[in-house]
Amino acid sequence: MICKELKKIKNVIEIQHLHTCLLFFFFFIFKRISLNLYNSNSIELSGGNNISPQKPSLRTLAGKKIEEWEKYVIRSPIGKRILAAFYRSSLYSFFSMKINEFRDYKLIEEIKQYSLPKHIAIIMDGNRRFANELGLSWEAGHIFGKEKIEEVLDWCFDLGVHVLTIYAFSTENFKRSEEEVKILMMLFKEELDQAKGDSRIHKNKVRIRILGHLESLPKDIQQSAQFIMDMTKTYKTYHLNIALAYGGREEIIQAIQHMARDIKKGKLKVKDISQKTVSSYLYTKGLPDPDLILRTSGEERISNFLLWQLAYSELYFSDVYWPALQKRDFLQAIRTYQHRKRRFGK
Repeated sequence: MICKELKKIKNVIEIQHLHTCLLFFFFFIFKRISLNLYNSNSIELSGGNNISPQKPSLRTLAGKKIEEWEKYVIRSPIGKRILAAFYRSSLYSFFSMKINEFRDYKLIEEIKQYSLPKHIAIIMDGNRRFANELGLSWEAGHIFGKEKIEEVLDWCFDLGVHVLTIYAFSTENFKRSEEEVKILMMLFKEELDQAKGDSRIHKNKVRIRILGHLESLPKDIQQSAQFIMDMTKTYKTYHLNIALAYGGREEIIQAIQHMARDIKKGKLKVKDISQKTVSSYLYTKGLPDPDLILRTSGEERISNFLLWQLAYSELYFSDVYWPALQKRDFLQAIRTYQHRKRRFGK
């Protein structure tokens, strides 16, 4: 494949000085790959610190010669044409893919050396903006967003993150256009029905819960939600919580109302109310509070999500739109969480 790509590059440059330029060009590529593998600034490979001076990178070993060759390649007209052709070729895509695979592998290796978050909650944001920037309809953005949920669930299986909560539809989202709400409800129904026969759900023993004011959802979605919850209620290995028609304030209000009823019935005494008592009346009863809350799209707010449960959660905001989230972004959020010291007020 590499030979074919080099022939394509050769066709778009002048033959004069080709071999000399290619020699410099490959030294340039060698340097770029070595820097990506051993001295990347975008992902730290040494627990948050710079690479130790006791472990020199290939850049240091090669000396200043590579710097000189790089300048030659960049400044010469033929070198510029070679680079332009290379960046448009599938050879460049191949190198990039392999470098990214290596970086992901190193990051996963590092992550597994430290404690993983038991519960990750995600505010999935940016579907419509993602679609708009690609010139697509907002419907397409939501479809891509739905498919991303399945990818993230697989990442949790790979890493051993046992509780995943996703913020799919808030109580405030009902204020959107009737057409958009209708499309979203159709997608939710489709996803819930597909989950019934999803082999991954049964193989990994995933308990699915729908968190929210289910009575405000269409009847068919209520039925599908109840069916999948009943079907998976005995599973205990993984937990997937889907927040639908959910609002953090509404959840707390509902918990207070239920406690008031139990007090009136004599089932609960006011003096016995504690944090654990309140937690037992929430939608997330029996689940650990989220260790890490990830929000995509660059927005930095909580948007009425898990207001009681996030008291000591670590917050991470990613600039990437939800449908464009890559495994590397997910891993980086977890690695950042691992770098933080959780004191819980101590």
